[in-house]
Amino acid sequence: MALNENLRLLPQRTMRSILISLSHRRALARAAVRSPLTRPIVARFVAGETLQEALPAILALKRAGLHTTVDVLGESVGSRDQAAAAVDRYLATIAALSERDLDPNVSLKLTQMGLEIDRACCLENVLRVVEAVRGVSGFVRFDMEDHTMTDATLEVWRAAHEAYPRVGVVIQAALRRSSADVDSIIAAHGRVRLCKGAYDEPASVAYRTRSAVDANYARLMERLLVADVQPAIATHDPRLIAKAISIVEREGIDRDRFEFQMLYGIRRDLQRTLIDRGYQVRIYVPYGTEWYPYFMRRLAERPANVGFMVRAIVKEEGRRLKGH
Repeated sequence: MALNENLRLLPQRTMRSILISLSHRRALARAAVRSPLTRPIVARFVAGETLQEALPAILALKRAGLHTTVDVLGESVGSRDQAAAAVDRYLATIAALSERDLDPNVSLKLTQMGLEIDRACCLENVLRVVEAVRGVSGFVRFDMEDHTMTDATLEVWRAAHEAYPRVGVVIQAALRRSSADVDSIIAAHGRVRLCKGAYDEPASVAYRTRSAVDANYARLMERLLVADVQPAIATHDPRLIAKAISIVEREGIDRDRFEFQMLYGIRRDLQRTLIDRGYQVRIYVPYGTEWYPYFMRRLAERPANVGFMVRAIVKEEGRRLKGH
């Protein structure tokens, strides 16, 4: 049976779990990054491997009427030097965006800033980025990672938010705790990007069915919109977008009090439709050489191209092994 047929026979949740697991495999990451055959599909989700490659894509989005937030890809660094290097990449990115009159808006993961090494070091690194963003009147948002990082992420966010109010955080509707977290962030006048969640979490901490996640998303979305804390509604789900619009219209919420957010390369048609209707849309634009974990999570959400990716990696590894 063909590889694509085997993949299609796997239950969606099984496929998602496999892909999330593979996102942590460093050997597979090295093979994927080396392979020129993976580049065309990766380029759909990642704006480039360097800042200079990403800047034209960001400019094109601006010209199309879209706002952007830039993610310098990387996570779970293994040393203080790696964390410091990640900070430097963010500082260079913020400066380049500001110099070109592009949105000085960035998103980062705290494990990239050294959260798993030392929390104090992580906060120090984060505050360097925050100061750079403050200097250009920009915005920074902390991406949420798996549930084991939630408490630490929110703790660092509170400290950074006290230093500069234009620091936001992501909340995942898949987590059972998110209702209480949203209430706490609203009370602190914080800004939330609400997403469904891209990690394969255990049932003890997360909703495991699509219907349960969607229902929680809708509840949290309404709470954030009504609270008037400039939420970012991050979804490609037309049903949830329609629900958001119905809440906005029912409550008389101005369109500058919230925004929709979508991922680079996904549902461009929906992005255009919302822009044409007068809504603000911000695109999450990732770039960098460490694209593999991010890319695998995107495949877990949309596994249509998994067959191509797997064949490309296997083929490239076969060539490499034959050469030894």
